[in-house]
Amino acid sequence: MKKLSILLTRHYRPISIAALLDVFQTVNNYYLENTGLPYFDIRLIRHPEDETVAYPDEHYQPLSHEEVTASDLVLIPAFRPGNIPDYLRENTAFVPWVRQQAGKGAEVASFCTGAFLLAATGLLNNRRATTHVTAVEALSRHFPEVIVDADVVVTDDRGVYTSGGATSTFHLLLHILEKYCNRTTAIFTAKVFAIDMDRAQQSYFANWSPSRAHNDELVTAAQQRMEERFQDRVTVEEVIHDLPVSRRNFIRRFKSATGVTPIEYLQRIRIEAAKKLLEEKQDNITGVMIQAGYEDAKAFRQLFRKIVGLSPKEYREKYAG
Repeated sequence: MKKLSILLTRHYRPISIAALLDVFQTVNNYYLENTGLPYFDIRLIRHPEDETVAYPDEHYQPLSHEEVTASDLVLIPAFRPGNIPDYLRENTAFVPWVRQQAGKGAEVASFCTGAFLLAATGLLNNRRATTHVTAVEALSRHFPEVIVDADVVVTDDRGVYTSGGATSTFHLLLHILEKYCNRTTAIFTAKVFAIDMDRAQQSYFANWSPSRAHNDELVTAAQQRMEERFQDRVTVEEVIHDLPVSRRNFIRRFKSATGVTPIEYLQRIRIEAAKKLLEEKQDNITGVMIQAGYEDAKAFRQLFRKIVGLSPKEYREKYAG
C-alpha cells in the first residue's frame, strides 16, 4: 500500500483538499471492489505548530508530522487567494519535514499555488515547474532557480510534480495515478470525474495584461504608444523615433522593466486584442486578424497558436459567446 501524505497547510484552499481526497478515495474504492484492498494509505498532516485543526473529512484524524516517519508521496494543496508571501511565512514549519520526506525517497507534488511552498523547500531548484497562470511571474521572481513553464498543465521532473490552476489539479492526479497504478486506473478515474485526459497546455486560460510595475518613465511612454497604436502595425523604430534613446539601449531598458522585448510586448498586445474579438464573435477571423494589426494570415495563425496554445478558430469555438 502506497503511503500518501496530504499537507493541511495554513490557508489551504478547501476545494483543493476536497479534490485530492475525492480522487484518492475513489481509487481506493475501485481497488477494494477489484482486489479487496485499498491502494493508498491516506494521511492528512496538520501544521507542526497546530495541535488542533478543522477536519476537512470526517474519515480522517489529522496527524502530527512527528507521527509520520515515511511517505511514498507528499501532496501540497493550493493556497486560498491572498498574500502568498505571508502564507509562506506561516507555513515554514512544513519545509524541513517535506525535505526530510524527500530525503527518504518520497516524491512530492504541488497543486496550483502550492508550488510556492514546494519551491520554498528547494526541491524545485533547477527543475521545471508550473502554477496558476496568474502566479507564474511571481513564482519566477521569488524563486529564480526554478525553471518556470507558464504554459504547461503538469510538470514531472525527477520525482517532483507541479500542476497549473484549478482543474489542472485533476490532470496531475491522473498523471500520478497512471504512474503509481496503471493507465486503466487513470482512465477509470477520468471517466468518473468527467476529465478530458492528456490536456497539455493551460496558456489559453491566461489573460495577459501589460506590466507597469517599474519606474522607467521612458519605457512607460513607449508602452502607452504601443497600446494606442498596435492596430497600425507600428514598429519599434516608430515607437522610439523621438525618444532620447538608441534602439539597442531601448530594447535593453524595456526588457529589464517589463520582462519581455518590445517586439514580444507588441505581439502580446495584439494577440490579447484578437482573443477578445474572437470571444465577442463580431467579425470573421480575417477581420479579427486585421483589427489586431496583422496582415499575414499564416504568421498570425502561427503566432496565435504559439502564445495561446490553440488556433484562432479553435479559440473562437471554445470561448465565443
